[in-house]
Amino acid sequence: MADETLTRYRQSIDNIDAALIHMLAERFKVTQAVGAYKATHGLPPADPGREEAQIARLRALAKDADLDPEFSEKFLRFIINEVIRHHERLQSGTGSA
Repeated sequence: MADETLTRYRQSIDNIDAALIHMLAERFKVTQAVGAYKATHGLPPADPGREEAQIARLRALAKDADLDPEFSEKFLRFIINEVIRHHERLQSGTGSA
């Protein structure tokens, strides 16, 4: 059976995980609006310059926060790839994502 200290740590982890999910949901709501805007204005689903700038910015933030920049880049690239996939679906007319 877990002791009180471990239980408190796990409760904190659970709270952080919930916050992450809610923040990702908000982020995807905004990127969905961006995708719709791009689709209606004939803009490409991906913006490699913006993506690389974001990755560089977040790698620096990760370093300052004592988080592995490699991990943060992998995480952000995963999110970016998912956003682009959603934008491509919007542009192809196969529905919202």
